[in-house]
Amino acid sequence: MSNYDYNHVQGGGAAYPPYPGPTPAYGQSYQPPAAEYGGDVKNPYQGDRFKPKKRINDPIFLILFILQFLGFAALSGIAISDWVSNGGLGGGLGTSGGRNGTAVTLNRSTVYLLLLVTAAALLFSSVYLMLTRAFTKAIMHVTLILSILLNIGIAVYYWITRYYSGAIIFTVIALFSVLSYWGYRSRIPLASLLLQVVMDVSKHHISVYVVAFTALFLQAAMSVWYVFTSIAIYAKWTPGSPSCNGSSCSSGKVAGLIFYATFSYLWTSQVIGNVALATLAGGPYGCWYYFGPRSDGQMPKHPTLSAFARASTFSLGSIAFGSLIVTLLELLKALLQAAQNNANAEGHPVEACLACCAACFIGCIEAAVEYFNRYAYIEISLYGKSYIEAAKDTWRLFKDRGIDALINDSLVGMTLTWGAYAVGMLSSLFAYLYLRLTDPPYNSDGQYTAPVILFAFLIGLTCSLTLSSAIEAGVSTIFVGLGEDPQVLAMRSPDLFALIAQTYPDVVRGVV
Repeated sequence: MSNYDYNHVQGGGAAYPPYPGPTPAYGQSYQPPAAEYGGDVKNPYQGDRFKPKKRINDPIFLILFILQFLGFAALSGIAISDWVSNGGLGGGLGTSGGRNGTAVTLNRSTVYLLLLVTAAALLFSSVYLMLTRAFTKAIMHVTLILSILLNIGIAVYYWITRYYSGAIIFTVIALFSVLSYWGYRSRIPLASLLLQVVMDVSKHHISVYVVAFTALFLQAAMSVWYVFTSIAIYAKWTPGSPSCNGSSCSSGKVAGLIFYATFSYLWTSQVIGNVALATLAGGPYGCWYYFGPRSDGQMPKHPTLSAFARASTFSLGSIAFGSLIVTLLELLKALLQAAQNNANAEGHPVEACLACCAACFIGCIEAAVEYFNRYAYIEISLYGKSYIEAAKDTWRLFKDRGIDALINDSLVGMTLTWGAYAVGMLSSLFAYLYLRLTDPPYNSDGQYTAPVILFAFLIGLTCSLTLSSAIEAGVSTIFVGLGEDPQVLAMRSPDLFALIAQTYPDVVRGVV
């Protein structure tokens, strides 16, 4: 049934706005009785929605974020200026260029390598999203099976290497993933339709891709800046380097400065992605859900620009607050994993087991914080709340509505996350092959292979996650809207509403 037919069958386009675009399941017309699902649709501006109070939330974290960024810029300026004055320690592009330059530490050839890695990550990320839209169900099946195989593979590897603490943990995880396969498999039709609806909405709002690729460009630029800074830190403060002057050089100083640069990079990257999420949730996706398509004439003018203005000014401190928590947890987990690896290398199984358990515990906390943060940012973007207030309201909404069950069963996040890991792995493989082919003198013994591959994986992962966040923003916004006003979705996407109503009846009952 066409959009025109649907609107006239249901009683006119004014009450039932046209769909954002066709999907395989958009032909079905499904409208539940108003009384059963909470009555009439609420005012889109209810509760300061889309028109929050003009005040700066969480100013302390806004100041901290600005100060750490200025600190990173100062460190980068000192390191890179000295590195440039020494000609980047030699090196160039390709086989002939890569074999020139200093043999002591990273040089200019590494910059060319990681610039190519960034470009490859952009290409891989874009291709994966196009494949996901074209073969949604097939890719979801593949990612579900890959998740199970990965857990089994890690468990087998740990048993073979006699790392028993990790082997036991991942064996339990593998068993649970195998047992849950059939349950997750039955959720693929709902998840694939949800993903297709969001992608088709984005087709009618070019601003979605403008925001996504702007965030991706900023993320790539930040990655390049981080790469230059990291290599310049190695070059300036590594003992024996041509750039090392006096007694200020030490391996400990290099490690400390790299740690700070990595912390700043991760925090800033988190903020970039989350500002993009808030912009999309409070702009095209939120306005589509509450006002209908632009063609219906109800949507405010320039919704994306207005949402970005709110997210990058009044709500930036709140976004920085939530992003800082995740960044600190990521760094703490990385330190515990490093301690675990050192304990294994030195033959201390008890210490390794304790570090592994601690890393798993921190990982669970990190996952829970990320779980709430995504929906807290949407509350922030829609209502202009502070971070703590948004987190409390998100928890209350999930607890009262049972949205958490729907989110936990959704395979959209898993599909996009697997794509990000695949992009990261392909980027690291690209970096490894480049090192093998160019054979730079600083890596003659392979001592820099691991950090270069790690940098490449981190760049590919963050670039892909930034691009995927544009799609996840739409999915998450629908979940929040579903928790507040489920009857709206019955008009926007009847077939999707019907599937959710059939599987999760408590979710679609109206909120008093």
